[in-house]
Amino acid sequence: MLRIAIQAKGRLNEDTLALLADAGINISGSQRKLMARAKGFPLDVLYLRDDDIPQAVAMGVADIGIVGLNEVAEKQQAVDTVMKLGFSSCRISLAVPKSEAYTGVEWFNGRRIATSYPRILNSYLQEQGIKAEIHEIAGSVEVAPAVGMADAIFDIVSSGGTLVQNGLVEVEQVFFSEAALIATPGLDAEKLADIDKLCFRFKSIIESRGMKYVLMNIPASGVDEAIKLIPGMKSPTLVPLAEEGWYSLHVVINQDQLWDKIEQLKALGAEDILVLALENAIR
Repeated sequence: MLRIAIQAKGRLNEDTLALLADAGINISGSQRKLMARAKGFPLDVLYLRDDDIPQAVAMGVADIGIVGLNEVAEKQQAVDTVMKLGFSSCRISLAVPKSEAYTGVEWFNGRRIATSYPRILNSYLQEQGIKAEIHEIAGSVEVAPAVGMADAIFDIVSSGGTLVQNGLVEVEQVFFSEAALIATPGLDAEKLADIDKLCFRFKSIIESRGMKYVLMNIPASGVDEAIKLIPGMKSPTLVPLAEEGWYSLHVVINQDQLWDKIEQLKALGAEDILVLALENAIR
């Protein structure tokens, strides 16, 4: 049986539990407990702080974990990154007070930078040939310039609203992160097989997100152009209707393209268009 480490609380926890639920894996028990048993897959769940997950997986306390790539890079533990999961995306950026006349990365020479990610920052500064003082702070990094603890910060940015509230402006985007599935190196064949099964479920869910299943009636005169317009996952499904000269066309369309495609299909004579949510795409 696999043991998975996930974040004990917060947005990453919510997104992880949603992914597991979509994969048919439900977690029993309270998150106040350290351990819980999953239903729907041979899996025990270990609740940890996100910054403890890479070490737990590296040590084999957990076989796998779901954690942000920022924590993997910062902790520098010996883990295998098995799969990127496409949620909890963010970036780690350098930000300075908006009153500063920022001229480029050389501005940071001789400055003090507050951060919770000293290793990622140090690596970046070395690559850029910048000599700055790194001041490690566990929390509330964004207030450091205002209280005189630092000249700038290096911190996670999602919407940028927190920076604005603290009079800061993002000037350099350094590291891009998202949730990932990580694993202990050298697991036995049985556990690796279980991880493959888990990845298969995750992949089908991730690939289906942002996709819509679309059904429509279309005249025979528009079929060839419609197929060119929406090739589908392999090819569209085409079914003749009882009414001669008409077909039912079924296809999967990306959400970003949905309305443009529908307008073009209507121009080809498509009618009675149904748009349905796509739960999973298993290939």
